[in-house]
Amino acid sequence: MPTRNGSIRLFQLFGINVYLHWSWFIVAVIRYQLHSQWHQYSSPVWYGLEYVTLFLIVLVHEFGHQLACRSVGGNTHDIVLWPLGGVAYVSPPQRPGAQLWSIAAGPLVNVVLLPILSMVWKLTYSADWMETLPDAYSYVKMIWLINVVLLVFNLMPVYPLDGGQILRSLLWFPFGRARSLMIASIIGLIGVAGIIAYALFAQSIWIGIMAAFILMNCWSGLMQARAMLKMANAPRREGFACPVCKTAPPLGAIWRCGKCRQPFDIFETQGICPHCQTKFTATSCPECGNQRPISEWMTSTSAPPKL
Repeated sequence: MPTRNGSIRLFQLFGINVYLHWSWFIVAVIRYQLHSQWHQYSSPVWYGLEYVTLFLIVLVHEFGHQLACRSVGGNTHDIVLWPLGGVAYVSPPQRPGAQLWSIAAGPLVNVVLLPILSMVWKLTYSADWMETLPDAYSYVKMIWLINVVLLVFNLMPVYPLDGGQILRSLLWFPFGRARSLMIASIIGLIGVAGIIAYALFAQSIWIGIMAAFILMNCWSGLMQARAMLKMANAPRREGFACPVCKTAPPLGAIWRCGKCRQPFDIFETQGICPHCQTKFTATSCPECGNQRPISEWMTSTSAPPKL
């Protein structure tokens, strides 16, 4: 996944930093060379305007994810724009409803844009821009098409696309957090096989790159689901419980020291890494992801941790 490392910070809005990945410029040049062969516009300025507008639509889409996540009490981080679209780094609460709203809000932005862009296209057609302003008319038509393609593609039930994550959130209600991720990842692997087949049939390098990206994330989701199921079946430590979700922590060295990167059981060692002696006063819950002081994890039967 693209990160802000090697990216250019564009601006901050609503406390959210927006970055542009360096590869965006390379792909912009390649796309211009390919599009210019179609002779769709009489001036290269329109190709640039179309490309910038594409990423404006993507940016609004990603802000939909960010603001929806914030509305349900989640944490919002950065937005990174790159050639395959955009990535909104969000941490919604580990609840199916919160996850569902945080994901669905992105495609809803494209749904809202659809009638607006349709009306603009209809007005330009009625004003006979096809004859009087052909470049402007082609631009409006392409922006409408881009929004539709982004909406349809994102709603495909293939993890980690929005449609796949929406499916996972819906499956979370009856099957739980780990099994829903596993089912969505398996469905995603089946779906990505179809995308790869289409990329070969259409001889499209861009669809092939997107398929490879989806495949890696599907496999990562499957491995994460297996780890979550293993953790769910692990024995639990008595005397401690997450202050937020009230779940007892699992026994075992599943926490990793931020300094030496070695695994250890933070409750067994009372917050001290046995490898480098680094002290931790707080920890994240493996179930809900919330970070709280270790002292708040203690129940009435717990011995006080030596921090």
